[in-house]
Amino acid sequence: MSHELIKRKYIHRGRVFDVSLSRFNSEAKGEVEIEFVHHNGGAGALPLFGDGSVALVRQWRYPLGRYSLEICAGRIEPGQTPEETAARELEEELGYRARELRKIGEFNVAPGYCNERLFLYLATGLEQSAQNLDDDEEIEVVKLPFAEALARMHAGEIDDAKSIIMLLLAAPLIQ
Repeated sequence: MSHELIKRKYIHRGRVFDVSLSRFNSEAKGEVEIEFVHHNGGAGALPLFGDGSVALVRQWRYPLGRYSLEICAGRIEPGQTPEETAARELEEELGYRARELRKIGEFNVAPGYCNERLFLYLATGLEQSAQNLDDDEEIEVVKLPFAEALARMHAGEIDDAKSIIMLLLAAPLIQ
């Protein structure tokens, strides 16, 4: 089955994402118009310390109107790889550098309306550096045993999709 792009009109160009009205020709349905969010993708890291603990970030999320407990993550900037992005975010948000970043997964965030793909890394061999937060970031580093992070996820306290996926993918590697 073929789906050919006929026309794309950008209705929003932003710092984080763009939005278009995209018209496609579908063999089955004819012409269809789709609202489409264009995003460079992102990468996140879960630092695993020698004692089995991990570090998450508690940060203010304006769309939710509350703090959220999450893995560190950020947008892939043009010219950066997902691994470079994960390393950057680990240092910027948590203040750590990793000797090893092991990719443990990747997924489409919301394929019904967005092309964002997120890459997940387990960070080990950690050494402390300095946090370097973006102007709009309010972050508290939360270090806890991995088992407690999983328990908080199962209790609904960690309800961010990328963090849930990361914790579930990391569990067999850590436990």
